[in-house]
Amino acid sequence: HVQLVESGGGSVQAGGSLTLSCVASGSTRYTRYCMGWFRQIPGKEREGLATIYTPGAYTQYVDSVKSRFTISHDVAKRTLSLQMSNIESEDTATYYCALDVLERGCSPTTVFHIWGQGTQVTVS
Repeated sequence: HVQLVESGGGSVQAGGSLTLSCVASGSTRYTRYCMGWFRQIPGKEREGLATIYTPGAYTQYVDSVKSRFTISHDVAKRTLSLQMSNIESEDTATYYCALDVLERGCSPTTVFHIWGQGTQVTVS
């Protein structure tokens, strides 16, 4: 049983930077898996932002964040990160990390089955 816990959310000014983290605990001895960052605004569907596949650290992004966000994964620390820069007001949302065991690659449109509880980011 895997648990994901996000942290790092908060209030940030437009144009600023923020780094979100997601720590995985429990049974995480997977050899091929994908992790991703998603966000959701109340009343809207959850949006996939970026994914990273292990092994190989293959990343994919949606166009809206590609030049501003960076996803990374410290396998040894079981920590997924999302570095956000040049933050915009439209980035206000609850951010979630997710994980799934996949034999092949993944993308922000992949359906994930393990989710964290989310962390709120508010841009002023």
